[in-house]
Amino acid sequence: MEKPIENYWLLRLADLKVALEANNFEVYLAENTDEARKIVKEILLRTGGKSIAWGGSVTYLQTGLYDELKNCADYDVLDSFQKGVAPEEMYERRRRSLLADIFITGTNGVTETGKLVNLDMTGNRVAAITFGPRNVVILAGRNKVVPDVEDAMLRVKNFAAPTNAMRLDKKTPCVKTSVCEECRSPDRICNTWTITEKSYPKGRIKIVLINQDLGL
Repeated sequence: MEKPIENYWLLRLADLKVALEANNFEVYLAENTDEARKIVKEILLRTGGKSIAWGGSVTYLQTGLYDELKNCADYDVLDSFQKGVAPEEMYERRRRSLLADIFITGTNGVTETGKLVNLDMTGNRVAAITFGPRNVVILAGRNKVVPDVEDAMLRVKNFAAPTNAMRLDKKTPCVKTSVCEECRSPDRICNTWTITEKSYPKGRIKIVLINQDLGL
């Protein structure tokens, strides 16, 4: 068999799609970032929305969607990644993003039982997933799949949080040790947990499962 790893994950992701759909998520399977980008642009962005925003997500950047959408004339774009923007203005963009028609982001973990697990610093990403934007698009690489909520939390604390702190040049102990120490640093990024067991209303949260390792 050619590409056994891809085939393995194709089967795993198909099962995960069933579990997520049972929890009222709308789910799409993508073989790679090119296909994921096509699904978002040709299907998920055609919801009639006029405004679009996004939350912090390495996966989103890796799909190439940010580069294509940041200057899109078809939408009122709230760019929370733009460099050189004053902190006060960036904060306001994140607040306004909570009322966007379409909000795109990633997730820290997807359980095999069909739940999303996330941990945030400022909370704008998890807030938007929970309530506000009319449509939420979650981009998830196969490396985010874990057996259950406990494993998802372990993944965040043992890998995602330290590597994100390193990526963002935070002054936290985990940057030096790679191990979460439940710090009290002002730069701590582990502040707000959310577990999304179901999408409400049904289909509001749309998930694109991508058969590649993406993000942190």
